[in-house]
Amino acid sequence: MKTSTLSIRLAMASVVVAPGLCSGALAADDSAQPQFWQTPAIEGAGRMHPLPRAAYQPNPHETYKVVFAVAARVSKPTDVNPGLERVARTVNLYASAGVPLDHLKFVAILYGPATAAALDDAHYRQAFGTSNPNLDVIGKLRHAGVDVAICGQALAEHHYEYDWVAPQLTLALSALTTITVLEHRGYTLVPLL
Repeated sequence: MKTSTLSIRLAMASVVVAPGLCSGALAADDSAQPQFWQTPAIEGAGRMHPLPRAAYQPNPHETYKVVFAVAARVSKPTDVNPGLERVARTVNLYASAGVPLDHLKFVAILYGPATAAALDDAHYRQAFGTSNPNLDVIGKLRHAGVDVAICGQALAEHHYEYDWVAPQLTLALSALTTITVLEHRGYTLVPLL
């Protein structure tokens, strides 16, 4: 009697668990579909998956002021800096939620290990033997209204000349002053280390 009761409970548990397993399998299958990952505002960078019924959706009528402190390190000089990818993902997430690009007041300040991402193609190639993979993403971010800046103090510490910086970047006094000045103006700091 006890064995049959245990068998019935195990059978019922498998019925309850099975639908969860099926939905997980369906979710895994969905990821193979071309529209699962999207890049609505920054084409080809910062991919995201839309979740229109998820909590904490941005309000399309509000303006968002964010300063991204980008000090992420790359594993190979041929890789796009992961901090810049995260900035692109953030733009894509807000755009996917219906927030117009002109409601995004975003500044990305590069410094520390991310400094080399700001070099023009010729100087990046001279330093690393390859073209700068970051310039395409930086150009797309700029086109979407994101101010991508480089810390002037980090350039000096890395012994990079100021005229080696790609023209689509803003030369800032420092990351420290950029962050504090913008926080004083109501920007939210997002560190991307």
